[in-house]
Amino acid sequence: MSSTAASGGTSGEGSGAWSSVFAVLQRIGRSLMLPIAVLPAAGILLRLGQPDMLGADGLGRDRVAEVFAAAGGSLLDNLPLLFAVGVAIGFAKRSDGSTALAAVAAYLVFDRVSKVMFSHTSALKDTVVQMVRQEDGSFKETVGYGLENPTQVLGGIVVGLMVALLYQRFYRVKLVSWLAFFGGRRFVPIISSGAALLLGVAFGLVWPALGGWIDDFGDWITGAGAAGAGVYGVANRLLLPFGLHHILNSLVWFVFGTYRGPDGVVHGEINRYLAGDPHAGRFLAGFFPVLMFGLPGAAMAIWRSAAPHRRGDVGGLMVSAALTAFVCGVTEPIEFSFMFVAPLLYGVHVLLTGVSMYVLAAAHAQLGFSFSAGLIDMLLNASKSNTRHLWLIVVMGVVYFFVYYAVFSFVIRRFDLPTPGRDPEEDAPRDAGRNGPPERAG
Repeated sequence: MSSTAASGGTSGEGSGAWSSVFAVLQRIGRSLMLPIAVLPAAGILLRLGQPDMLGADGLGRDRVAEVFAAAGGSLLDNLPLLFAVGVAIGFAKRSDGSTALAAVAAYLVFDRVSKVMFSHTSALKDTVVQMVRQEDGSFKETVGYGLENPTQVLGGIVVGLMVALLYQRFYRVKLVSWLAFFGGRRFVPIISSGAALLLGVAFGLVWPALGGWIDDFGDWITGAGAAGAGVYGVANRLLLPFGLHHILNSLVWFVFGTYRGPDGVVHGEINRYLAGDPHAGRFLAGFFPVLMFGLPGAAMAIWRSAAPHRRGDVGGLMVSAALTAFVCGVTEPIEFSFMFVAPLLYGVHVLLTGVSMYVLAAAHAQLGFSFSAGLIDMLLNASKSNTRHLWLIVVMGVVYFFVYYAVFSFVIRRFDLPTPGRDPEEDAPRDAGRNGPPERAG
């Protein structure tokens, strides 16, 4: 008995440690949702400012187009700062305005310190140093503080997490009486700035190697073509139930892959697509058939598979969720309606997502989004110069609607899965209990 207890305790400790790590990862995933919510505004503004929309090749309003492009570009160019603030607010418990102020201060310190450190490395010097003309006509190497930080969004995420932890530790700190003014929440920006200085030095030492490994891994994933897209699609849906898909998305959308365009160097599938990279969008196109068409088909199958007396209620929920998925690309209301009560259906959904990503990437179909794969993003980007095979994406979407409807309908009925409206306690008509409760077997 003692040995059993001991082994059980060890297992419990391991399980507890894993649960703690898992809970932290979930909090990180949820905190990433706040800065990602800025993307629709950035994408729409930038898209409207392009030549084929409001510009010379569209409505001919060049000056108006410049304003919209500048507005959208300002958000995309400052994504690291937005992630620092958003993650700090989202990850910290009981966060407030002082959390955001601390995140801004910390990222500004981190940005400059890390760039100074990078300027003394052979690997990153060219990315942070520019030649500035002096009054005597000569040129001098100067750290370009306005240039993009090589750490990109990852630097902002790390700064945000650091600030959140410091906020939770020090937002109630009490100082001696003659320093009392700087206590509590006022102390958080101060300690965050000091910590950001140390973080900038640390990144200056490790990032030349670490950043190179991340770039190589990202280039390998994006260079894997259809296989890489399929694996990404499967992993994306597998992580969704745990709230960890935003971590993976942040890497693929904003870090992996490099494009050197006319306006500078950009990273990540979304940024590269919006910047006009002729090869970007293959890791995004496969989401459109699934989110716009497939999951609405699944919603219709769930509705039609409900008990007759429950179809009215279930239909109202499923139809509205299907419209939300089709127009906006927001699918969680549909997915969460079956992922836990019918894991088999979710497994089918995961595989179909991987197939869609693989097939369209193999066909070199390209279509991007700023927020999610819905009708709004499809219409905005349909005429974009680096959109490829839109017709194939739509055709596959229509096919996927019927595939999802047929497969979900068959699996639900064949295995009698308890999807909404099919719960055993709900299947009986509402007046079934008037003659007393039914007898219970056993």
